[in-house]
Amino acid sequence: MKQSEIKELSIADLQEKLGTLKKNYTDLKMAHAITPLENPLEIKSLRKTVARIATELTKRELQ
Repeated sequence: MKQSEIKELSIADLQEKLGTLKKNYTDLKMAHAITPLENPLEIKSLRKTVARIATELTKRELQ
């Protein structure tokens, strides 16, 4: 998910998306620990997306 797409979402959408992505990230990490993933870069990508959304939420709260 690109930064431009994140900026267009409302706060409620961002919070919902953040919860979903955090759960997916945890599931992916667990799956990778048991059996190596076909593309382990998915974990990195998902972690960065979670960080982007969390940063945008913090930015909006401070405004």
